[in-house]
This record gives sequence, structure tokens and C-alpha cells, in this order.
Amino acid sequence: MHSDKKIIEVVAGALMRPDGSFMLGSRPEGKPYAGYWEFPGGKVEPGESAMQALVRELQEEMAITVTHATPWLTRVHHYEHASVRLHFFRVWDWQGEPQPQEGQQFAWQAPGETSVEPMLPANGPILKSLQLPALYAITCAHEIGVAAQLQALADGPAYALVQVREPDMNRQQLQAFVTDVAAIVHARGGKVVVNADPDWLAGWPVDGVHLNGSRLRHLQQRPDFAWVGASVHSAAELQLAGEQGLDYALLGHVQPTASHPGVTPLGWAGFAAVLADGIPLPVYALGGLQQQDLPPARQHGAHGVALMRGAWQ
Repeated sequence: MHSDKKIIEVVAGALMRPDGSFMLGSRPEGKPYAGYWEFPGGKVEPGESAMQALVRELQEEMAITVTHATPWLTRVHHYEHASVRLHFFRVWDWQGEPQPQEGQQFAWQAPGETSVEPMLPANGPILKSLQLPALYAITCAHEIGVAAQLQALADGPAYALVQVREPDMNRQQLQAFVTDVAAIVHARGGKVVVNADPDWLAGWPVDGVHLNGSRLRHLQQRPDFAWVGASVHSAAELQLAGEQGLDYALLGHVQPTASHPGVTPLGWAGFAAVLADGIPLPVYALGGLQQQDLPPARQHGAHGVALMRGAWQ
């Protein structure tokens, strides 16, 4: 139905503050969807890179100079009047205070608590993505022991998103462990996803499911959970996760890791190469990483970093 439409290349920037809040702007009079709220940006002009277009558009719209932005998501959306490929960036630093240059309004918003409406239709998944934290923790009770893992969850950093990944546990053991993990993580304001058969999780105190590569490849439809992620190892698997409407992906392994001895890591160049065809959903870099790897991860297109051993040291 949309195949005869030329796709218009567009950039959009989410100005980010340290507390995680972000800025939305209203569309000015005279444009389609006037008065609707969106992330500031505009068309990529001939000969411009997406980053160059972002810098120019935010200067024209908001009178700010972007000094640090990182690539984030790429999504195609079909409107009645046009089909657009949206290149989203997160803008971390800029010079100047945002000032409306086209009669629009601006508003800072908290993740999961947007207060302005109506919202431009393309932005629903983007707003959900902004609820995902920068750091994603993965349990390793199979290495450090159940008691030590629960202690680390209770006494260590309050991770906002924790994946239970315990391949050696049977269903009964896993349910008991997940129940204990969820009690700790939920009390500290976080969410729990479990790397297991989605059918196992009915009635468990979880917020979502994480799919391994095999489950992703055999997926017929998105599991019925608030949050669904997957592990991917190639651009094809990443696109599949996007087509299934998943919320995030883990891509690795970036650095050498004890989990994959003898397997050549991607490195940051290889990680970026997998994302080169577009990033349809937030991607966490995984494998041999620490919290201090967050800046290079973002620079190469990652939403954040996933930590297993690095989360509990």
C-alpha cells in the first residue's frame, strides 16, 4: 500500500537532562498535525548527513547549538501525507537555552509520565523506549551462588531492569528464585524480565520476558507481556526483533567474555556495523563490559550497556 511513496529522510532529537527527562515540542501552525507534540527535528537536506541535519534543524527551531549527540533509533512511519524514515538522536549537551523560533511550545517530560497531548502518532514506541534505563543487569547465580546473588541485588546498585538468566535451573527452581529476585528488585523500584519459555511465566511476579536467539527465530507473535526483549547476534535478527514489535535487544558480545571462550568478539566497530542498516529498537551492548563502557556504547549507537559479571563486582 505504501510502496509507491517516496520515503522522506527526517531527523529528530531528544534533548536529555541528567535526571532522564526529555524535551518535546508542539508542531507549528501551517504544518500537518499542527499542535501535535513531537521530538524537534526536520527533513534531511540533499548532501547532509543525519547528524548535520540534526544540528541545523535544532539551531533553526530552538536556537541551540548541539555539542554532543549520539545515534539512537531508526524507524519508518507511514502518514496519510507522507512516509518518513525517522533518525532519532539523543542530545546530551548543547549551548544556549531552547527558544521557540516558529511559534511552537516546548515542555520537559519525565519518562512514562508525559503530560502533553495530542502526541504525534509515530512517537508511542519512542516514548516507551525512553523508559528503559542506561544500565541493564543480568543475574549469574549459576556462577556466584543463589545466596550471593540475592545479597548483591539487595545491597548493590538499585538496577532499574534486571534479567534473570539461570539456564541450569529447572522450572521449579527458577520460579522460586524469580520470586525472591522480584521481591528485592520491585521493592527498589525496578523491573524483572526472565530468560525462559514465556509459557512458564504465567502467574510469576515478572514484568516481562527475554527471548534467546532460538526463541526469537521461532517466534510467531509477540508474547503478551509489558516488556519483551531478545538476544541478537546479527543485523537480520535485530530487524526480526523490530518486526515483532519487541521493546529492546541485547547485542554482543562486544569484548572477550568468560561465557564465550575462543569466540572472536565483535569489538565496537563490529557492533556498529550490525546497527548500520538502522536501529529499529533500543539496543544494549553486551559482553565483557563495565559501567564505564557506557559512553563508547552510546557513541556507537547503543541505548546502554548490559552487565552480567560486571553488575555484581
